[in-house]
Amino acid sequence: MNATVNSPLLPPALKAKDVIGLAPLAGPHQEDDFHKGTTILREFGFQTKTLLPGSALPFLAGSDQERLEIFHELWQDPEVKAIMAIRGGYGTLRLLGQLDYDIIKETPKILIGFSDISALLNVITAKTGLITFHGPNLTTLARSDKHSLEMMLQSLTQPIPPPLKAKSLEIIRPGTAKGFLVGGNLATMTHLLATPFQPRWQDSILFLEDIGEAPYRIDRFLTQLSLAGLLSNLGGIILGRFTECGDQEMIWQRVAELTRDENIPIWGNFPVGHGQHNMTMPIGSQVVMDSNSGTLSWTVPCHDS
Repeated sequence: MNATVNSPLLPPALKAKDVIGLAPLAGPHQEDDFHKGTTILREFGFQTKTLLPGSALPFLAGSDQERLEIFHELWQDPEVKAIMAIRGGYGTLRLLGQLDYDIIKETPKILIGFSDISALLNVITAKTGLITFHGPNLTTLARSDKHSLEMMLQSLTQPIPPPLKAKSLEIIRPGTAKGFLVGGNLATMTHLLATPFQPRWQDSILFLEDIGEAPYRIDRFLTQLSLAGLLSNLGGIILGRFTECGDQEMIWQRVAELTRDENIPIWGNFPVGHGQHNMTMPIGSQVVMDSNSGTLSWTVPCHDS
């Protein structure tokens, strides 16, 4: 990550009746999932504001220009206190070069989403220092389990998120580590390589997850990250759910092989990713991995009180 993360920019925490802007940042969505998601946000006590493009394209919610204009308009709207991605899929990579990072830095707000939204979250954090939130998209809220929803709400409304402890956690390599949290979808993060937005992860705690990728493709992504030097000098690695990606134990083993010269803790099967278990992870925040307790905890606030 860039030096800006060393002094994080904290977005204000959400309060009851605050307005969450719903943004079509990547792929098109299903109306049923959209309405279920907005219902959940309103049950939590929030209001919503939605801006949509004129029409969806085959694999995009709208043109690049439409999606950019919607993002900028919601960000500059004083009524909107947070922006939640409606859906992942694909599309945020096309926006990175045209985003106005100055307006983001001038008016800190919560930004939450995951999957393809990982690119947007990590690049915004790297360029502005703003803590962003890797958590459910609007259209995945109805598929998230109760605990994930509760943790999302606490992460968006409390200065310091509650510690995360996974019952099914696998300690691949034990140890304790402290660093700034980065990461998200493995394929999406790999696609940032050799671009002006290529991440720098030195001393960070990196978390990764994915869905629907053949085992050889997962191996290819991980090997590419290793050859690019991005798996060296990390503080620790957290592997989330790799849904429909083959044998997860093979993924854990490959990561251990690629980091065999690094004395860092590695965890597997952490509850983050595509599925009903998707805990909210504030990117750019400082965390502690404690393998003895199997707990990921935050040491400083993620919000401006």
